[in-house]
Amino acid sequence: MQAGRPQVAKPKLKPSMDDGGRLRRIEGRHHPLLKDLRQAFAREELSAEGYFGIEGLHMLEEAIRSGLKLRAVFFSASARSKAGRLLPQIGPHTETLLLGDRLFASAVRSETPQGVAALVRARVFKLEDVLERSRSGPVVVIVGLQDPGNLGTIIRSAEAFEAAGVLLGEGTVSPLNAKAVRASAGSLFRLPVVRVQLQGLLGQLRQRGIRTVATVAHKGTPLTQAAMTGPLAIFLGGEGAGLGPALIRNLEEVVAIPHSGMVNSLNAGVASSILLYEAWRQRNST
Repeated sequence: MQAGRPQVAKPKLKPSMDDGGRLRRIEGRHHPLLKDLRQAFAREELSAEGYFGIEGLHMLEEAIRSGLKLRAVFFSASARSKAGRLLPQIGPHTETLLLGDRLFASAVRSETPQGVAALVRARVFKLEDVLERSRSGPVVVIVGLQDPGNLGTIIRSAEAFEAAGVLLGEGTVSPLNAKAVRASAGSLFRLPVVRVQLQGLLGQLRQRGIRTVATVAHKGTPLTQAAMTGPLAIFLGGEGAGLGPALIRNLEEVVAIPHSGMVNSLNAGVASSILLYEAWRQRNST
């Protein structure tokens, strides 16, 4: 500091009538909870304690509605007014922190931060949890899907049409990717989503009497003629490569969605929604 220059004290932030003084201001980048938030968004996986990061007012409200435990909630200075809406829904033992806009933006991944983020504890499911639910709805198996928006859409449609759960095979993007979480619109907080190794999965499905169905763009049983009832596993491939011929040969049926020949294939999120709707329609019309 240059000698003789007076120090200018930072103005103290007065408690807002909206937040009742519950917000605790933090200034440094190295605050432990802020570091945990930053790492949660960067790693796209659960922390050792089972927490992951979410961003946005709607997503936080969905997490609360879904009964997830909150470790800490973060507000940017410019979004402080949103605290008045959220704090009554947040238990008194959850840390509620206020950050400068720039500090908040350094921790989240979105280009246009919404000013609200949180560390939430995930519900952890196992493969067995999904298979046990297979009589109430189809199991969705995703292989090699890289687009997080598509993954989030599939998870959202899976919950909407009462699927048993979603199994993620090798090469599939993390469901904790911020775009995937956002596209799931809260369904990720409630529906079983489990990472699996495809080797051995087919045997477990057959052992339980779960029929396996591949989805392809062309040359399959038209969806309108396919039986989509009973215990069922719907396999969806990634962008471009699809499921691959070796896997398709080991599945029991190949189903295609009829569409104009001017379009080579449907977006994975769109295709999954159509398939899941048809399975739901058939189950509920019998």
